[in-house]
Amino acid sequence: QVQLVESGGGSVQGGGTLRLSCVASGYTTSRYCMGWFRQTPGKEREGVAAIDNDGGITYADSARGRFTIPKDNVKSVLYLEINSLEPKGTAVYFCAGDFRRGKGPYGGSCGPQRRVFGYWERGTQVTDTS
Repeated sequence: QVQLVESGGGSVQGGGTLRLSCVASGYTTSRYCMGWFRQTPGKEREGVAAIDNDGGITYADSARGRFTIPKDNVKSVLYLEINSLEPKGTAVYFCAGDFRRGKGPYGGSCGPQRRVFGYWERGTQVTDTS
């Protein structure tokens, strides 16, 4: 059974940096798409970025320059680096995954859209203390 476990949320001042982690376990395939989403109070959940098993990364237009998503394949960890928290940047961040059978490239459109992902972590809070 696939499990996603996040860590690293907390408080940060506007303009500050923070790194979130998402550990994926229980999957038996090498074909996957992993992504990060965020939801600010009163708004819809929106995509930040996604990465496939070949390392191809797609950022949402609103996320370019503010986030990076490195991954550690050995540890099966996906990171979200918040490079500069925007003003009023309090949000809940969600890690998500989609896993496909077989070997080779992911084979689909791996992007930060909700419809791509079937597995979701319950989210971790990042609070702007400005």
